[in-house]
Amino acid sequence: MASKDWLDQGTLVLASNNKGKIAEFEKLFEELKLPVNVVPQGQLNIEDAVEDGLSFVENAIIKARHASKISGKPAIADDSGICVPVLGGAPGIYSARYAGEHGDDAANNAKLLTDLAPLRNNGDVIEGMFVCVLALVQHAEDPLPQIFQGIWKGEILEVARGKNGFGYDPLFWLPELNISSAEMTKEEKNKISHRGQAMQLFKASLETN
Repeated sequence: MASKDWLDQGTLVLASNNKGKIAEFEKLFEELKLPVNVVPQGQLNIEDAVEDGLSFVENAIIKARHASKISGKPAIADDSGICVPVLGGAPGIYSARYAGEHGDDAANNAKLLTDLAPLRNNGDVIEGMFVCVLALVQHAEDPLPQIFQGIWKGEILEVARGKNGFGYDPLFWLPELNISSAEMTKEEKNKISHRGQAMQLFKASLETN
């Protein structure tokens, strides 16, 4: 059974300075109605950690420990990205800086389209998946981080669609809904997204006795 001692501390630090990600998390945490105050690390003047892990899990833990060490509070971190099997899983953990500069969504999307162009044959479907790993640490040296993972499968479009969301949302197509991730409302996206799935697992962990 996972420990919930961190709930007694009253504050949970969200280890992110990504505005789009923070906005999604604030909505998700609002829906969870946690008995704690969730504070983005930027409000505590905590800069981003150096993400030198080789997996989503490693980087999520690195970010959570970093925020917890500086704040002295329990922290939760998300490491997420898009994986395309025909590219060997790329962009993967390098999704935010795929084109070189961290957080340049337009450049990252353009590079993904360029890399996929030679691999498209007669309009073949190219599968992709959004991945989110949440890591919760009660303190910086926590030997047992809690991990929650969500995977959202779809297809990669040839042309961007939609103005909502951030990151690769305009290129992520959901054939069963006939819509791109960037054409969904926040509420619609949070119900089924990789981040929404991980947060539901987090919520379920709080409800277990």
